[in-house]
Amino acid sequence: MALFATLLFFLCGVLHGLGRNIQLPTVQECCQDGRDRALRGQDCAILPLISSSHTCRIAQEQCCAAAVGGRLCDSGVKMAKEQGACERPFFQGDPWETKISKMCCDCCVLGLMMASRGSSCELPGLSLGTQCGFTAQTCCGKNTTGEIKPSSSSSCVSLLFSDSNCSQLCVGNGTCACHDGYQLRQDGVNCEDVNECLTGSHNCVIGQGCINTEGSFRCQRETSCGTGYELKDDNACQDIDECSLGTHNCGPDFLCTNTVGSFRCHPKERCSDGYIQDAIGSCIDINECVAYTTPCPHGQTCINTVGSYTCRRNTVTCGRGYHLTEDGTRCEDVDECRAGNVCGDHGCVNLMGSYRCECRIGFIFNSITRLCEDINECRHYPGRLCAHKCENTEGSYTCSCTTGFKLSHDGRNCEDVNECDANPCSQECANVYGSYQCYCRRGYQLSDIDGMTCEDIDECALPTGGHVCSYRCSNAPGSFYCTCPPTGYTIAHNGRTCQDIDECAAGTHNCSVSESCFNTQGGFRCLSFICPPNYRHIAHGGEISLRHASVSLRCVKDCQHGNVGCSFDPTQLITHTALSLPTFREFSGPEDIVFLRTVAAANPAPPPGATDVFFKILAADDQFSFDVQKRSDQGMIMGVVQQVKPIIGPRDLVLEVAMDYVISGLVSRRNIVVIHVFISDFWF
Repeated sequence: MALFATLLFFLCGVLHGLGRNIQLPTVQECCQDGRDRALRGQDCAILPLISSSHTCRIAQEQCCAAAVGGRLCDSGVKMAKEQGACERPFFQGDPWETKISKMCCDCCVLGLMMASRGSSCELPGLSLGTQCGFTAQTCCGKNTTGEIKPSSSSSCVSLLFSDSNCSQLCVGNGTCACHDGYQLRQDGVNCEDVNECLTGSHNCVIGQGCINTEGSFRCQRETSCGTGYELKDDNACQDIDECSLGTHNCGPDFLCTNTVGSFRCHPKERCSDGYIQDAIGSCIDINECVAYTTPCPHGQTCINTVGSYTCRRNTVTCGRGYHLTEDGTRCEDVDECRAGNVCGDHGCVNLMGSYRCECRIGFIFNSITRLCEDINECRHYPGRLCAHKCENTEGSYTCSCTTGFKLSHDGRNCEDVNECDANPCSQECANVYGSYQCYCRRGYQLSDIDGMTCEDIDECALPTGGHVCSYRCSNAPGSFYCTCPPTGYTIAHNGRTCQDIDECAAGTHNCSVSESCFNTQGGFRCLSFICPPNYRHIAHGGEISLRHASVSLRCVKDCQHGNVGCSFDPTQLITHTALSLPTFREFSGPEDIVFLRTVAAANPAPPPGATDVFFKILAADDQFSFDVQKRSDQGMIMGVVQQVKPIIGPRDLVLEVAMDYVISGLVSRRNIVVIHVFISDFWF
């Protein structure tokens, strides 16, 4: 309070000289206007100006704020003295107002505690700030307003002028403060917004979501308003006028009328008298006899007509079951049991205005048709009368059985029938509950037509028939048998596979003494290999490994004296051999057919002077069906000749493969392997 009084007198001295030259309200008048408006509850931040003077505006606003602050501070002091509790919910007003009241309440409680302990009201060692210190000393009982005047060197004392360094509030002694909803930054001067939604300092209730705003927050409901309503800024639900917005679905022949939360469609067409419109706008007749209480005078009956009604004089009429007496003045009961045979062969009981039939067992009286009707026992007691099927009869019922069963002696249950006693199957029969099953012996299958006849299975025509026999399959009743080509093959012990006949081993060939017999798949060849000039025959070594190779010739170079060309020819060895191969039926990839072994060590990085071997195909077929690869076997270099393309037999081919031994980049010697390949026309 002393701070506000000091600022007011300071302003009076500064502004006194300015009023002598221009006709402006005095500073005292501007200040008093602000205080009066504060007492009327106006917002000090948006006061109407009574003068264009900047100094007057400051005095008006600050005196208004001082009055509001004094009132709020007095409220806090009162709360501290009366209750001794300073919780913010006890105070009313905006957050910034409750903040001031709570501050003064806390400071007053501090002063009261100091007084109760007999301590000095000077509050030594406590830097509480000007307003808090003044409030604490006042509540302590020693008002020292004149002793705590703010220093003229404080940067906050010139709050009324432009040289204040606080962004929002100055509380004295060079200390800055912020409005409620803001917090002081680390620089001690500037203020930043507090996100109440993140800190949990909002007061939004369940069903509302918190939305942060600059210096405050607002609560917005989370659930929607429902169809036909929209949410306003104040969280209230407002009806949507679908008719004015054009969001209705009324047709062109209807008018839209808005209702709370919805709308209604009314037809444009008007109906004439005696008619009313239905929901789709059509005109329908009004039954005036029902719509109106007494459309006709007493003693007359209303009869509805299309678009109107008529009144007819009442006459004595008797209802059903009655007839007029002879004088025509009253009605008497009709005895239907005497009038005719109304119940047939059932009993009849007369009633006033009606009658009732006493029905026999198995029948029931229908009060609407007045007749005895048969009781459908099968429908009334489903599953409880018959084991299988129930058929209703006149006054009773009968039971029957489904196919494969017969009715028991009790007339209700069913027994299984052994159909196999009648030999319905052509081969094997097995009785099952309620039916039977036919079976066939091996090599036969059950007919799809009658399910009883066994038909022979053509094993050769089955999808797997091509793999039953290695060559040709012949069907037989209940079985099959395999055959082989007429020459060169015989059937194996399994009865399915064709195996080659070795004519050379059996001695059934026709080769001469000078020829060698070589067995092939499905035949044989008479071979006679000779060494070329400058080569002589030697015994066969172990450098080549073939499939089914039994005939071979090995020739080593033997140059005549003085034959220079022969001496410089690197070819040292020529080997002739034969190989029999089938026609690969399903050729899926390269097939290894020849293995060329060497005595050279396999080394990924041969040292200088080491021997290396390279393989090359010199002659083959026109389709390039063969290839040679270099591999390693037990630490030694090996060449593998492969068939890389399918070859359809019968074919006779000659394949020449060179083996070059290279030392330091030079071919030291060459070995040539001549392979005579005989490919049969079968795959076995």
